[in-house]
Amino acid sequence: MVTFLNSVLIATGCRGKVSRYPREVENIRTRVVRFADSAGHVHIGLNEGEVVRRLPGEWRIADLLRVRLEDMRAMVAQASSEIPADSVRMLAPLDGLMEVWAAGVTYERSRDARVEETTEPTVYDRIYQAERPELFFKAPAWRVVTDGEPISVREDSTVNVPEPELGLVINAFGEIAGYVVVNDVSSRSIEGDNPLYLPQAKIYAGSCSVSAGIVPAWLTDIEALDIGMWVHRAGEVVFEGHTSTASFHRPAEGLVPYLTSFLRFPDGVVLSTGTGIVPDLDFDLKPGDTVEIRIANVGSLTNTVLRTREWLDSVES
Repeated sequence: MVTFLNSVLIATGCRGKVSRYPREVENIRTRVVRFADSAGHVHIGLNEGEVVRRLPGEWRIADLLRVRLEDMRAMVAQASSEIPADSVRMLAPLDGLMEVWAAGVTYERSRDARVEETTEPTVYDRIYQAERPELFFKAPAWRVVTDGEPISVREDSTVNVPEPELGLVINAFGEIAGYVVVNDVSSRSIEGDNPLYLPQAKIYAGSCSVSAGIVPAWLTDIEALDIGMWVHRAGEVVFEGHTSTASFHRPAEGLVPYLTSFLRFPDGVVLSTGTGIVPDLDFDLKPGDTVEIRIANVGSLTNTVLRTREWLDSVES
């Protein structure tokens, strides 16, 4: 199946069109999660479908990422007491000093889209071919939302897009400890106007969503994972796109040293690896839309869209 999914993009506004790609891509059921119990106390544990097995003590996700991978595996194995999964509220799997960073122009489709939208096309051609990748800061842990929570689009941008990406969860030693789904929501028209506006296009309230569980690195292989995204609007699928991690222009793990060699992340970091699914320029993500992302053997992520001001008001209220 991977061979015909590679680099395939589908955009559709047709009512009732049936996708030829599977919607069910979650084959791995065990994930490291951060959750709030019925009393509001925050814990971490293993989500195994119908139950969550809590890890002992007051451990945080950051504590799992402060140790080497083999020690993290031993810590996760200590999960014991079972709690019904429907009795807890899943939280974004980031805490402490964790951050989200992201890479750009890692797929050919991303390069082509950036060239199409920008006033400086050679910038993206050059970075696509360069040995050094484009890396940028996305969000601190406290600003990240998760599955079922709203994302936002900027009111001062005329073209906004969701960007479905595989996220690498990296520990303090630069080892890949696990994987998540990331939505790197972006203001495409702002970045396209001038590449120096990238921080404004990428870093704003409600622009970063991460799936509610971390798939441990020892449970999956990321060489050829199917990635799908659907945008729902007023009961219709107005955009659908598919690709595969087999279409990476550069190995995902090769991005890690460029981030960790000259920075320290004592509580770990999530590195989002770029998108291979970019809508055409005439597509604009709108308030009220729902974005659904699925990555095989990693997970799913669904968020409804608000305007940024509405998002801020909802957080502050």
